[in-house]
Amino acid sequence: MNSEYKASKEAFVSGMTGSTVFHVNMISSVALSSIALHSALRSRVRAFGLTYFLAEFMILVLPPLLSMTSFAEAPGALSLLLLAPMLVLLLLPPLERGTPLPAESRDELASSDGRSRAETPSKHLFQSLRPLPALTTYRAHMMLMTILSILAVDFPVFPRALAKCETYGVSLMDLGVGSFVFSQGVVSAIPIIKDISYLQAPTIPKLKLVSRRMIPIIALGIIRVVFVKGTEYPEHVTEYGVHWNFFLTLALLPIIEVILHPVILHIPVALLGLWIGVMHQFALSSGGLKDVLLNAPRSNIIFANKEGLLSILGYVSIHIMGLSLGTIILPPSPSFFRKQQQLFLDGPSSYQPNKLDPSAPRQNAKIVIELLSYSVVWWMLSAFTQLGMDVSRRMANISYVLWITAYNTSFILGYILLDMVFFPSRTSKIRDPTDPSGKRLLIEEKGSQSSAPALLEAINKNSFILFLLANVTTGLINLNIQTMFKEADMEDLMSPNFSYQSNYYQWTAPLPDT
Repeated sequence: MNSEYKASKEAFVSGMTGSTVFHVNMISSVALSSIALHSALRSRVRAFGLTYFLAEFMILVLPPLLSMTSFAEAPGALSLLLLAPMLVLLLLPPLERGTPLPAESRDELASSDGRSRAETPSKHLFQSLRPLPALTTYRAHMMLMTILSILAVDFPVFPRALAKCETYGVSLMDLGVGSFVFSQGVVSAIPIIKDISYLQAPTIPKLKLVSRRMIPIIALGIIRVVFVKGTEYPEHVTEYGVHWNFFLTLALLPIIEVILHPVILHIPVALLGLWIGVMHQFALSSGGLKDVLLNAPRSNIIFANKEGLLSILGYVSIHIMGLSLGTIILPPSPSFFRKQQQLFLDGPSSYQPNKLDPSAPRQNAKIVIELLSYSVVWWMLSAFTQLGMDVSRRMANISYVLWITAYNTSFILGYILLDMVFFPSRTSKIRDPTDPSGKRLLIEEKGSQSSAPALLEAINKNSFILFLLANVTTGLINLNIQTMFKEADMEDLMSPNFSYQSNYYQWTAPLPDT
């Protein structure tokens, strides 16, 4: 690559000061508006085959792309353009989804050999959690906006205010980095929800297992370093350092989480995440790490990668905050994990996991109330810290941690609310087969047709391959085209084509078993 162009390209993505929290939230809200339109369409109009794919592409992929390019200065207008047809669709009657069977005809709770579910060994109860379509949609939309922005940022049509900030500020791409970490934390809650005793399992075997799972991410990080250095690809050193990159940070977080498992067992997870963030901030402000990060020369391998290494604790805080949210939204009730904690701490030897069934009907109303409460708390704390401290992704300071936590908590709440509105769960009363009198009734969830859009489901299940494909494609385009000098109309043609090819691959690829 031409050295003069490389220097110009590095300057093109450097020195950014960002936008505002409100502006970034408005751009992100376009994704919620597109899901609202898609949900209204899916709940009222039948579509199949290629027509369905094209509709999903037009509704779910193009709006996020437009929100960060053509409509970046007016994301609210784009949301209104999506919500207007949604309101028209609401005038149509919903599609019939079937009705619950009457209680008298229900005997599923009793097995063929006469054993009830309550008599089934507890291991069967913990084989799986109920799917949460809102979480799938959230994770897929986050991935989608990430892969669109990593290419779009190299073109002039992408506003510089949305690119990663140099040291302080908020931007769409800064949000994407933190949301990636937060999302990883959310799904990391699955093993400990299924069996809380996993927290007390021997640490070394767990570290070996998690480390093996992280090998592809670590390999990707190393390959990226070799590729960047070998091709003289433009790089923004102040993001993570000379050799460090985001993949290496992502790979370390689950490993550090395992080390924290004994602590997670004994204290509220959100409190642990907040405490780590506060301690990290104390080290930055009073321990001299801030001065090292901003001013120390890159005199050795450690200082050469000071941003990546010194921001780790901040990202650990975000990861644990995501883990905390996962313990609220993944089980059937928001208090499920807390009850498991209490039962286990009351006496591990007498702990009986079958007292709590993770496949029970979801208490969505309680989950929404708890998420709303947390959203208010996190936004208030975020606003308070920003009064005296600017947000810094580069340091992953406490203002950044709280902003990422507040944003993701409230937007996941938004996805859950949309599911509840368009695909409400229905319940039926069935007799408890364990009650000899036959008088006790159980509430069973029945007839809920909520599911993530097929395209987003595919993106979520193949996210690693998609992310790899997006990075490789972006690299090849930048090596062959001087993107920063291309006019907006060229970018507008290339980015949709890029997103279409990536998503079409996800649509046609076989879904892996999970």
